[in-house]
Amino acid sequence: MVFFFFIFGLSILEAKEIVVGYYNLENYLLMPRTVDGKHVEDAPKPESEISALLSMLKRIRPDILGVVEMGDQAMLADFQKRLSSAGMFFPHTEWVATPEGERHIALLSRFPIVVRDSKSNIPIELDGRYHKMGRGILDITIEVTPSYQLRLIGVHLKSRRAVPEFDEKKFRAREAFAVRRHIHSILKADSGVNLLLFGDLNDTKNEQPVKDILGVSGTSAALRDLPLRDSHGLVWTHFWSHAGIYSRIDYLLASQGLWPELKLSRSGIGAGREWQNASDHRPLYATITVPE
Repeated sequence: MVFFFFIFGLSILEAKEIVVGYYNLENYLLMPRTVDGKHVEDAPKPESEISALLSMLKRIRPDILGVVEMGDQAMLADFQKRLSSAGMFFPHTEWVATPEGERHIALLSRFPIVVRDSKSNIPIELDGRYHKMGRGILDITIEVTPSYQLRLIGVHLKSRRAVPEFDEKKFRAREAFAVRRHIHSILKADSGVNLLLFGDLNDTKNEQPVKDILGVSGTSAALRDLPLRDSHGLVWTHFWSHAGIYSRIDYLLASQGLWPELKLSRSGIGAGREWQNASDHRPLYATITVPE
């Protein structure tokens, strides 16, 4: 969408809007599933769920789409092809190889990726032992126009599922510290960079991992949380069916440099009857006004 702004009745500044979406796809990968009453060891995400995902995304029509819980690169290519068939064309992609090996962070874009700084093997120290950050950090720069670039950071912190190797809450806090260190290095070098972080932080905003990633409020290295809501004014992004709990654990966080270009009135949380069949999460989206 293109807009024209008149300055002093003489000069004209042209601008357009782009939409950045983010979605936790819930296991878009091969994994053990029950299919027609039978156990299948390496079954893909069911077709009915994929159809619901595409329906949810068509409501948003993103120009750039970050995702988590993506499978291998073949699964990303499959998703890219299905999006294209649904009228959403993303010729440029990024996929982060991770130590976990199953669930990955990925990104699809209409615009070219001009810099790739994603990190796969990020060391995490916990109780005197070294581990690897489970899903790494996606970090790419997109050239929206010859004069406008957007840096995207994608993260997916450790789930709240207990594991025998370590305390999952402590590990998630250490991952958040690694993300904050990465963000700080970027904003220290260029505090005015147009940066948007997307992802599943697996914690609510009052928990320390989210606070750490946001940084110290009022400083040039801090991020700002987009106050997103759905069409009914609700803010939850995830439903844990086993416990019957709705919570907000997915985020879009923006740098100080990007904040003036965000159009919050055209940003939000995707809603629709299909969400329950698509994923246990709902998609987020932000509209950015890009000057040309």
